[in-house]
Amino acid sequence: MAEPDFTATGVRIGKRLRSLTRAGQVRISDGRLRLLTSYGSEIDSAPVQAVRASKPWFAPQDRALADLNGTRYSLTLADHDPAPGRPGTSSARRFVEAVHRAARHGG
Repeated sequence: MAEPDFTATGVRIGKRLRSLTRAGQVRISDGRLRLLTSYGSEIDSAPVQAVRASKPWFAPQDRALADLNGTRYSLTLADHDPAPGRPGTSSARRFVEAVHRAARHGG
């Protein structure tokens, strides 16, 4: 298996008003986006070309939305600076960019 294009841990994954996990994982690898529980069980997955990812303008910096297989998931990704004292791109924005990049390059 190839190195993942994007990985985030400690992600709160919700569907509508329901929280599915508070410490899940988001992984983009081998042309697929996978949402996993903290135990590694798959919540949902889809080819990146079929995923819609967005960063709502009204939401906090650490929030992103992902539409997989007709289901909208709310993702709260932890924000980490790339180096101490240096502001970086939010994890949510990096997630959205990774989905768009992977879809453009065919997975």
